[in-house]
Amino acid sequence: MTVDVTGVVPPVLTPLTADREVDAASLERLVGHLVENGVHGLFVLGSSSEVVFMDPQRRARVLDVVTGAVAGQVPVLVGAIDMQVGPVLAHVREAERAGADGVVVTPPFYAITGPMEVERHFRAIAAGTSLPVWAYDIPVCTHVKLLPEALMVLASEGLLAGVKDSSGDDVAFRRLALMNAAAGSPMRLLTGHEVVVDGAYLAGADGVVPGLGNVDPAGYVRLHEAARAGEWEAARREQDRLATLFEMVFDVPDRVGPAQGIGAFKTALAELGVIAGNTMHEPMAPLGEQHARRIRARLEAAGLA
Repeated sequence: MTVDVTGVVPPVLTPLTADREVDAASLERLVGHLVENGVHGLFVLGSSSEVVFMDPQRRARVLDVVTGAVAGQVPVLVGAIDMQVGPVLAHVREAERAGADGVVVTPPFYAITGPMEVERHFRAIAAGTSLPVWAYDIPVCTHVKLLPEALMVLASEGLLAGVKDSSGDDVAFRRLALMNAAAGSPMRLLTGHEVVVDGAYLAGADGVVPGLGNVDPAGYVRLHEAARAGEWEAARREQDRLATLFEMVFDVPDRVGPAQGIGAFKTALAELGVIAGNTMHEPMAPLGEQHARRIRARLEAAGLA
């Protein structure tokens, strides 16, 4: 049975011990923190989970801890992220084993592909599972932009349940939302851009996958509820507060990519006592006390500390 996934669906971070093993106790607390603050679903083993740094055993451990802690309270989407069809389907089998409510799949990457190969990739994944398949549009990592027209072809055939859009392409997202609505909304559309969620809702988004939602899930739930009620001024105010909190990422100018964004979010969660520490996967180093002081100030200003 297809589970309808909308609303606030944070991409769950992966807390690590000092020796870079999965910190199961911290991960369980993080899941509790998210669910108790009213999120509508969870996305595990995505970019914010640092999935590309994990071996199969660690992926399985994260998946089991999260699904065990959720215990069916909210839907769980699972990243099946790999370079080509065979490895992706192996991850899909693990998601099926764990009782996932859907799998999130990028286009193929590393090997150069075009529109035909991308379409064949998604068709092969959809044919290989009974789980709903979500397309993950993240060209900064895959170097492939998923075109609205191509996504609609797959959706019209029932091969895609939704799109998690982290492309940063607002024009393409608006076009996709219009095409989707005109076709009777065969897909759910989730934005991955946590600082412009109010605008994405106005464009037709069904929900958000905010990395910052690990830190302040209740804020994104308030934003979602205001948007759904048509209270756009309240939504804008909450979005502005969250965008100001997101500045913690730019308080880490000496890092890039996951070391900057995920590093800031892990540090914030450690400051809040949700997780035990801010260790990152190699080769990324955890943020230090100087960074933590700035992030602590951001938490206090946002009313979270």
